[in-house]
Formats: sequence, structure tokens, C-alpha cells
Amino acid sequence: MIRLLIVDDQSIVREGLSSLLQTQPDLDVVGEAENGRLAVEQAIALQPDVILMDIRMPVMDGVAAIKILQQQAPAIKILVLTTFDDDRYVSQAIAHGAQGYLLKDTPLAELAQAIRSVNKGYSQMSPGLLAKAISQDADTVSKILPAELEGLTAREKEVLQLIATGYSNKEIASELYITERTVKNHVNSILRSLNLRDRTQAAIFAYQHL
Repeated sequence: MIRLLIVDDQSIVREGLSSLLQTQPDLDVVGEAENGRLAVEQAIALQPDVILMDIRMPVMDGVAAIKILQQQAPAIKILVLTTFDDDRYVSQAIAHGAQGYLLKDTPLAELAQAIRSVNKGYSQMSPGLLAKAISQDADTVSKILPAELEGLTAREKEVLQLIATGYSNKEIASELYITERTVKNHVNSILRSLNLRDRTQAAIFAYQHL
């Protein structure tokens, strides 16, 4: 069972998400918070597996809460739910360690799957947010020379391209007819070879150079 904390300043959003997610047999909403300060308090007290974090909130916004939680409770995974005009905040959330970045209109089935993936340690990002993430990581990624791409194997390049499209490890495994463990090994090798921090930077690199 994946324990969830829902953080949003709108009660109707919290209630709606809670009702929808509780229909999933492996998801359990253990708490709600209306701002970042309460989110930190609830997270420390309840120790959820995954937090669904809004960005724009009173008292303390989601970015500040993410930064604190990464210091005080780094084991808790954070999945941001945002809107298209939140690019500045999403970029900051990425920098402070959020594992996922989805739009609030994401269908329930996709949101539930994203929660499961984030809980397993995989990054999740709505396709429309990739360009916004570039504003945070473009300078770092652009320092990687395209020539370094030649250090990757043909299979690693295939995996990198699929990462850029938003595929999870499971989906990559299915697409390439290999095991998830093999995919994980390829991803780790790609990050090491290109000196990238995570899958988000890998996706940005692929967006720029492939």
C-alpha cells in the first residue's frame, strides 16, 4: 500500500483527488495539507511514501516545502501537480529534488501510475513540461559535448531516446524486449557517462542533441 499526502490550497482539489485516488486498491490517502508549512509538519508526522504537492500556495509555497523536505525527510518522494504557467516554479522544484512533475488535468489512470512509478524511484514528467524543465537545467546540460554521446552504446542511445519521450523503465523494457533490470543498468550507465544528475537531465540532453 502506497501512503499519500495531498497538498493543495484548494479544499475542493484535495477532496477530489482523495476521493479519486482512494478508488485505487494500492493507494491510501493518509493526510491532507493546505500549504507548504503544514505539508512539512504532516510529512514529518505521518511519513507518507509519496506527497502530491501543489506549487502556488499561501504561507509557504510548494518549492520551499520541497526544499525543506529534501533536507528533513529525503526518503519521501514528491510528485508535483502544476499547470502550464508554472514553469518558473517547476524549474525550481526540479532543482530542489522533486521526482515527478505532472499537470493537474492528468487522467486518473496516468496519475495513479505516476504515483506508483515515483514510489519506486522513477522520475515522471508530463510531456508539456519538458521545455519548462530546460530553463533550469539547460546550462548544465549544454556543457556536455555532443561528442560525449559517442561514448554510449547503440542500445544506450535507444534507451536515452525513450527516456526523452517520457517512457518509464517498464515501458522501455517492453519496447526493447529486455528486462527492467537491464534498462535500469543502461540508465545508470547513461547518467554516469554523460555526468547527468537524473532522468530529467537525460531527457533534456536527448531533446537537445538527438
